[in-house]
Amino acid sequence: MRRPSSKGPSKLSVGNWRRIVPKSKNPVDGLSLAEAKILLEVARRVADGKTLDEQLETLVALVTEATGADRGTLFVNDPSTQELYSRVTVGGLKREIRILNTTGIAGKVFQQGKGVVVKDVYKDPSFNKTVDEQTGYRTKSIACAPIRTVRGEVIGVVEVLNRKGGKEAHFTPKDLKLLEAMATQASVSLQRSLLVELAEREKAKEAEFLSVVSEISGEIKLGSLLAKIIGTITRLLHAERSTLFINDEKTNELYTEVGEGLGATQIRFPNHMGIAGTVFTSAKTVNIQHAYADLRFNPGFDKKTGFFTRSILCTPVINKAGKVIGATQVLNKRGGAFTHEDEAKLKAFTAQVSVALENAKLFDDVQNMKNYAESMLESMSNAVVTLNEEGVIQTCNKAGYKILKTSGKEILKKKASEFFMGKNAWIEEKIRSTAESKEPALVMDAEMEWGGEKASANVSVLPLISVKEKPLGSLLMIEDISDEKRMKGTMARYMDPAIADQLMATGKEVLGGNISEASVLFSDVRSFTTLTESLGAQGTVGLLNEYFTLMVDCLQKEGGMLDKFIGDAIMAIFGLPLPREDDADRSVRAGIGMLQELDRFNAARKERGMMAIDMGLGINTDEIVSGNIGSPKRMNYTVIGDGVNLAARLETACKQYGAKMLVSDATVKKLKGTYRMREADRVVVKGKTEPVVIFECLDYHTDTSFPNPMEVINHFKDGLGKYRKQDWDKAKAAFAEALKAHPGDKLSKIYTERCDYFQKNSPGEKWDGVWVMKEK
Repeated sequence: MRRPSSKGPSKLSVGNWRRIVPKSKNPVDGLSLAEAKILLEVARRVADGKTLDEQLETLVALVTEATGADRGTLFVNDPSTQELYSRVTVGGLKREIRILNTTGIAGKVFQQGKGVVVKDVYKDPSFNKTVDEQTGYRTKSIACAPIRTVRGEVIGVVEVLNRKGGKEAHFTPKDLKLLEAMATQASVSLQRSLLVELAEREKAKEAEFLSVVSEISGEIKLGSLLAKIIGTITRLLHAERSTLFINDEKTNELYTEVGEGLGATQIRFPNHMGIAGTVFTSAKTVNIQHAYADLRFNPGFDKKTGFFTRSILCTPVINKAGKVIGATQVLNKRGGAFTHEDEAKLKAFTAQVSVALENAKLFDDVQNMKNYAESMLESMSNAVVTLNEEGVIQTCNKAGYKILKTSGKEILKKKASEFFMGKNAWIEEKIRSTAESKEPALVMDAEMEWGGEKASANVSVLPLISVKEKPLGSLLMIEDISDEKRMKGTMARYMDPAIADQLMATGKEVLGGNISEASVLFSDVRSFTTLTESLGAQGTVGLLNEYFTLMVDCLQKEGGMLDKFIGDAIMAIFGLPLPREDDADRSVRAGIGMLQELDRFNAARKERGMMAIDMGLGINTDEIVSGNIGSPKRMNYTVIGDGVNLAARLETACKQYGAKMLVSDATVKKLKGTYRMREADRVVVKGKTEPVVIFECLDYHTDTSFPNPMEVINHFKDGLGKYRKQDWDKAKAAFAEALKAHPGDKLSKIYTERCDYFQKNSPGEKWDGVWVMKEK
């Protein structure tokens, strides 16, 4: 391997010594007098070079001229990468070329420490043809010699190409001896310059490192700090990407909000998983050259981002107390694998920035607490006003401006005595007495006047005291209990607060009745009579209360309105009193959540040796009538209509279809999300004449309770199509495949029995596949 160069004499040529100096021999070293003078010239000229590059260029020019070569190249060994690199080529390209110090003729000479003359390089298996093919230059012969220090250490090689003098001209052993002598003569100066350059490079790295650390340490915002840290790490280690994971002690997760190539995606995972988790828990650096060969590597992130990870360097982030607070992960070193030097550099950098990281995290936590407190105050319906020790109003929340009928300009930075005057002067007196006594004051149903309007409120005055028990001021809280709020509070005791809000806004229109589209959910406990017999009265009540609490939480989580409890059954509405675009999705998600919560509830009961309970769910979407229904002495806000009845029928049908959750076609058509559904039947329910398409929802299942779901769904769909074409044998075969994937699939068993029945009792050619239910 060698670097190509263009032809022509070097500017640093020493002249044609062969012609000028007579060939007298030196009896000591076997060199001619001319050659001895060349060595003296080498020592002088190379030593005169101010930089390593100048010395390399000078030596290449001298050996090329002295040996009568067409071109020459000098390779220096880089111990950190085990590579030979060349910066100078006479007459050729001036760019650094790097090769492994074990390849090519140059690598062979470096490893063996012996010079060689190759008369026909294309017959030598060590010769690398790549450069010839890239440049079009034809290498014929090579003389290559090691560069030895006075201690015999090989620090590089020098090679010359194609001796001038015609096609038959070749390098001789004498040329090689001269080349070796020149290389040894220049080695002292070269080694010195190499050490100087290395020292200067390390000094520059240290200066850059300190500059970067100083710049980063001044950043106090966590997001900006993380962005600077990963950008700096990527640049310092010549990597493609880097990420800094911080440990969340509350959740025991490693997370990052800033990572190259992640965009706005936040990554969170348990702090013991993956390579970063291994480094975090062990507090040891991991250097992986081939990521996909390591079992700890999770390729899921590559699939998600489209990035291909080759090599990984990951080191723990340790604070000054010796505690591991995170992990830094660097991906894909440009030009090879990460080295021990990279490991040391990353450790040093993370050690320096850990203090800044903790400070920024502390600042971020404080800022989050401040934002949380401000958000909490702004979301409160009560007026909250804070005052300093001098009784000057410092803050007032949004509700305060509304209740006090004022603005920031009118209230902020004013003394309490200036703002609370006239009929409201008693508030200033309470503030003053609380500041003096350090005891809170409470006034219930107090009268006040704002903007000429009277109001009733509960007023609390609290002293503000620091953690060091020093007075900071006072806090005033005013709860508006005017007639409107009183009435809403009373109504909310008898109906859902959302209904109360709409009633307050629209009055008799809602009470009188409305026709609205909504999704109705019915659920019912299976074999409840058996449960009550085994539990007794108190046990039954306790079970129902615990069960209803869990189920209502699932409903309210999705914004559903609990209509009523009917014994052990639940009726809920999605879309009333306020409709949403995704009411159908909310009803289905609520049903899935109820079944999943029931599984957890049953698991806990089984651990206590108690009987598990089961339930069925039916969901339908339709236009229903809502309003205040009942007698003048007792009325309830509820819903009625065919849509409500069908939801109840679907809940009951769960028993016949061996399902836990049946959903009508009307609901399925309204769904915006993707769910694991399969068509269960076209059925005419009891009391109806028109068929309804019903679906079984399977999302609540686990891999254990319903294995191979996609195979089962596909085979069942195929069987259902054959069933409706009255192709009974093929239908049964498809259902059999479904049962093979999941032997416990009750719906496939039901259809297999139907096929057997219809094979004996043909439904006729006009049969449309509709099943008529004979039970409610």
